[in-house]
Amino acid sequence: MGRIKTTLIKRTSHKIFREDPGKFKKNFEENKKIVADSIDTESKKLKNIIAGYVTRLAKKQQL
Repeated sequence: MGRIKTTLIKRTSHKIFREDPGKFKKNFEENKKIVADSIDTESKKLKNIIAGYVTRLAKKQQL
């Protein structure tokens, strides 16, 4: 069993992923930088969780 993502994480991730799905890669480190530019929050943990979920979405889309 993995960790369960909250609704805030999922909604935010889906929103920024829908805006431009082509700019996100399967690499977490690159997505971290893109997410940091896309959302406006000071929380490093929140940015990393969103970047991880966006990475998961990108991998799922490229299958």
